[in-house]
Amino acid sequence: MRARLNSGAAAKGDLFFLAAVLLLAGWGVVCVYAASSYNAEVQYGDEFYFFKKQLIGFVLGTAAMAGVSFIPYERLKKIGIPALVVSLVLLALVFIPGLGRSNYGATRWIGIGPITIQPSELAKLGFVLFAAGYFAKDPARMRTLRGCLPVLGAGLGICVLIILEPNMSVTMCVGAIMIGMLFLAGASKKALAAVCVPVLLAVPALIIAEPYRLQRLSAFMDPWASPKEEGYQLIQSLYALSNGNLFGVGLFNSRQKYRFLPFAESDFILSVIAEETGFFGVLCMFALIAFIVWRGFRIAARCGNFYGFLLAGGITLAFAVQSALNALVVSGCIPPTGLPLPLVSAGNTSLIVTMAGMGVVYGISRHTPNAKFIQCTV
Repeated sequence: MRARLNSGAAAKGDLFFLAAVLLLAGWGVVCVYAASSYNAEVQYGDEFYFFKKQLIGFVLGTAAMAGVSFIPYERLKKIGIPALVVSLVLLALVFIPGLGRSNYGATRWIGIGPITIQPSELAKLGFVLFAAGYFAKDPARMRTLRGCLPVLGAGLGICVLIILEPNMSVTMCVGAIMIGMLFLAGASKKALAAVCVPVLLAVPALIIAEPYRLQRLSAFMDPWASPKEEGYQLIQSLYALSNGNLFGVGLFNSRQKYRFLPFAESDFILSVIAEETGFFGVLCMFALIAFIVWRGFRIAARCGNFYGFLLAGGITLAFAVQSALNALVVSGCIPPTGLPLPLVSAGNTSLIVTMAGMGVVYGISRHTPNAKFIQCTV
């Protein structure tokens, strides 16, 4: 007869995935200091200002990751709708005077004393939780366009609130996650086409609707046409990339971080990393990112539970999409737009939420039965 014997691997989970996430987030703390020390000294009189904030975020994110991983992922089904509602409410709160915080013409943060929260980062995770729970409850829903409408409505609602901030980059990211969730759920070709076509048409319409987006597009096409205005940031990013050559100028030795490159510690931290560690340093970092994405989708594929598959796949997809978009922006492959490199860029909301999401994926690997069959005789 065959006896079922648990190998014990499920209890430990995918330790390679866990180690890779912690390694990338820890590397991010180092990179934030490398990119921000001069600016922090000039602006705040403390070269460790951004470093200390990122370190706190790393500690809180690690705690969140550990805590979430012990929760059986099936219980998260119950919080799908509340997570969506909270996400929409928080996104709406940024428009309340006195509560919303503005910076560089955009209102994307909620300020509570010295603490600021970026709701769009929470909204991405909230949407994945809702979509995974909705499709898992009745998989037949995905076969028709009508059955997909609640997920499309939720994604559209989030996108509208984010684009009003305005934040087109995160809007595009959420749109890509929405399409990805439909694909993972196995939506019909008709449903996918009904989503993809309007999304593709909406992109040029949104660009034309705002003059500053047209200026960014023009700067992307020819940044040297306005080297001191719209093209400035991309030119400085390209300078940093070219300075790095193969092996870089050395960690902490970037020249572009001396207030030449705007947002060196956040949206354009990849430029500083490339300058200091060179092509091979960036290649190693993105090999680590690719490893996390591979292990995340591997966890999803091996889950054996449709809800767990959608949840792990959606969170991994969000991480992969945002990483790719950030790299494309920094390298000048798409128009400049504000989007952090997950687990690496400065920003505690992004870091903590991303690590919590990775904790969910790791938790799915911990709570997935991983049994072996052995032959025994009686």
